[in-house]
Amino acid sequence: MTAAPGPALLDGRRLYLCTSDRPDLADFLAACIAGGVDVVQLRDKQLDARPLLRRALIARDVCAAAGVPFVLNDRPDLALECGADGVHVGQDDAPPGLARRILGERAIVGLSTHAPAEWDAATAEPADYLSAGPVNATPTKPGRPGTGLAYLEYVSARDGGRPWFVTGGATPGTVPAMAAAGARRFVVVRYLTESTDPEAAARSLRTVIDRYWE
Repeated sequence: MTAAPGPALLDGRRLYLCTSDRPDLADFLAACIAGGVDVVQLRDKQLDARPLLRRALIARDVCAAAGVPFVLNDRPDLALECGADGVHVGQDDAPPGLARRILGERAIVGLSTHAPAEWDAATAEPADYLSAGPVNATPTKPGRPGTGLAYLEYVSARDGGRPWFVTGGATPGTVPAMAAAGARRFVVVRYLTESTDPEAAARSLRTVIDRYWE
């Protein structure tokens, strides 16, 4: 795990890849990072603990070599074991306070939110960043309806200076409307995981995001 504290690791980070395991994990991550991804999360609900740990070690090594923070989904215990930079938890996962106690004060802890009440409650949690969405319904969250852009406007008016990332359908075509609603940091899943050229796809998406960053 890096010696820098969690908030500092997120400075300037704006394109956050969330991916499940895949046979070409190392090459895929390297390509995405080369295209502009600057945070990586491994999220795989199918793998048992030991297989997930083995794959997390691969992802950690790729990210460490590139200077990109690596976050593991849901499992602060495995994040500690593999030397991840942090963990991301959802509303039904281990609470951020527990993740913080396991990983320490210098780790990244992220928390998902999907509605105004969850966002408001999250302001009291010891999380370094929050996510907001999904703006559009996505198969990675089956059964969860899209929040729409109004939720981003709500969050943008109340962010309190803490970094937040929008989830749910980020593409070069959808980023402008999300940015108009206040988003500046974006989580990407399918636009990269389903691409035949993830480096080029990441570069295309990052180019659009960078236009709004300033």
